[in-house]
Amino acid sequence: MFTPTELVTDHAVLSVVIGPRAYGLGTYETDSDRHTVYAAPTSAWWGFDKPPAQVDGPEPGRLSWELERFLQLALANDPLVLECLWSPIVESHDTIGAELIRLRSRFISRSAYRMFLRYANAQFDRLSTPRSARDWDSAMHMLRVLLSLRHLLSTGEPLMDFAAYRSQLLLVHRGEADWGSVRAWRDQIAQKVESAYSTTRLPLRGDRTAAERFLIEVRRIRL
Repeated sequence: MFTPTELVTDHAVLSVVIGPRAYGLGTYETDSDRHTVYAAPTSAWWGFDKPPAQVDGPEPGRLSWELERFLQLALANDPLVLECLWSPIVESHDTIGAELIRLRSRFISRSAYRMFLRYANAQFDRLSTPRSARDWDSAMHMLRVLLSLRHLLSTGEPLMDFAAYRSQLLLVHRGEADWGSVRAWRDQIAQKVESAYSTTRLPLRGDRTAAERFLIEVRRIRL
């Protein structure tokens, strides 16, 4: 049986950086996180004890998914997973990881509307009035996710480069923005999201057949 650390370090197929550097917001002092996809050897699934679907670590700031779970989340259009697939900072990948990136557009669907809004609204609902640095950071990410969703509904890709919004977002992050102005910006973006959703040409569902075919092929070659 493989330990979680061994799965992440020895069976990774893709490792990327997300966070400030990936978003074009790299001036504020926050460590970048890392996301990894690992493909557990097929033989690891044969016994009673199955490989973990998700692993935190081994170092701080790294979150990893087993390939099958990652594909399920990709088809659901989970924001974190889509950011992983579109990150401009790919630290490592093998042929499986390269194919995973090549397939990324096949996962995109209108499901993103629900998933991204769920994340953004959860952040907003707990921020009656931001008080701590963590609150303002959450407010910034709430806005960033809404901006990304609008872009995705219009183009088929999540927004990763926020350089055009850099000064506004960093103002929010530092807690220097008026909360009323932040709420107004949020409402403005939300309206544009609704408009983009009403005209989006994204499919209703991602290509589950392509994802499953890919998974089966990986299981076949990674005994």
